[in-house]
Amino acid sequence: MTDYPQLELLIGGEAIGAAGRETIDVLDPASGDVIAALPAATAADLDAALDSVSKGFKSWRKTSADEREAVLRKGAALIRERAKEIGAAITLEQGKPFKEAVGETIYCAMLLEFYAGECKRLYGRTLVRPDGQRAEVRYEPVGPVAGFSAWNFPALNVMRKVGGPLAAGCSVIVKPSEETPAGGLGIVKALHDAGVPGEVLQCVFGVPSDISEHLLASPVIRKVTFTGSTAVGKHLAKLAAEDLKRTTMELGGHGPVLIFNDADIDKALDTMSANKFRNAGQVCVSPTRFLVEEDVFERFRDGFVERAKAIKVGNGMDGDTQMGPMASQRGPDGIQAKVADALDKGAKLEAGGNRIGNQGFFHEPTVLSEVPLDAEIMNEEPFGPVALINPMKGEAAMVEEANRLPYGLAAYAWTQDAGRRMRMASDIEAGMVAINNGSVSAADAPFGGVKWSGSGLEDGAEGVTACLVSKTVHESA
Repeated sequence: MTDYPQLELLIGGEAIGAAGRETIDVLDPASGDVIAALPAATAADLDAALDSVSKGFKSWRKTSADEREAVLRKGAALIRERAKEIGAAITLEQGKPFKEAVGETIYCAMLLEFYAGECKRLYGRTLVRPDGQRAEVRYEPVGPVAGFSAWNFPALNVMRKVGGPLAAGCSVIVKPSEETPAGGLGIVKALHDAGVPGEVLQCVFGVPSDISEHLLASPVIRKVTFTGSTAVGKHLAKLAAEDLKRTTMELGGHGPVLIFNDADIDKALDTMSANKFRNAGQVCVSPTRFLVEEDVFERFRDGFVERAKAIKVGNGMDGDTQMGPMASQRGPDGIQAKVADALDKGAKLEAGGNRIGNQGFFHEPTVLSEVPLDAEIMNEEPFGPVALINPMKGEAAMVEEANRLPYGLAAYAWTQDAGRRMRMASDIEAGMVAINNGSVSAADAPFGGVKWSGSGLEDGAEGVTACLVSKTVHESA
């Protein structure tokens, strides 16, 4: 279960290994050691993938909804069967605890099962017309899709790039992260084994900017879907605009958590501390800015610090590990710089703040309090195991701070007041809001943000309709 799999390009039904071509090192974040060589696609490989995905679209769009559903359901079953195998590869390349990696893989199967059902729910409609005339609205697949996914959820991010398009009848070229390739490859191979043709679903790797610029320059690609940073998302959106390609952009966040004085504080602490340090804080919907009403600030701060200090950090393959290493050296380097800046500006260090050991990319669960608004970490997503806890004077100030940044992905609020819960649902500017719980994701619910956190949606029925275009047909006898 701890063997890392062989890495390949998958183009037109052919598996292309590393022999005889340029490669990219894949590291184990728990040790920093190289664990595999990833083959990089050439321009000729990408041209072959584009030719293949064009052919695949012509056949897959005509495949019946029943057949697409059956193939996707079989794919979900294979992913469930292989969950431990795929999960082990994710832990080795990304660092998260094995239990979390298996859970991520199972969620991929759940999402694919939902998408399978959507194959037969792509309804059009007939418009009212006089006798001798007919008008209908049809929904058709947009065309070949290019999907680019991030390293923090190696399997799930890839599933979000391929599941909706396949259900809609699109073909896909997907590029998982070069830092965490095996999780995504495991998903693609399961779908191939389930019956998705090689021309319909292809997987490439290489220098990210080279891959994206090559694929987006081609008129073959009609939609781009991306998970990653806001800066890269803006760049890809500009490239897509050159050919008016449709886009789905799931970008960064800076999740506010509003803790009111009537909240169930113990439940909020247990839930949000676990969420904060899940995947070492490397989650786009991670709760980060804790805005706590003054009456309960000290109680919440002290309870959060206690829980942060109790987290067991270690190798993700160890059964008692609660938080693994960060995924790359950029992680602890970035956290150290942001924490230092916050402390220089007057923030208080309540827990953590340091790297752990001299091997791998481990960092302590960290808590800062009373962080000034001009600190970099209050304005740029830390994407790591750092919680920022500030006292606030009341609801109006808390909502204002929650909405202050140009990000709007996920937000959280804790209150027992029914009227306030309704106001939070309305007033907070975010694509997803959780009230008195820590979950903003479900297979049947749309996932996405507003403002700089992106556009378009994944998951739910919206994840499939985002891959469709409408056509109105007017007919006379």
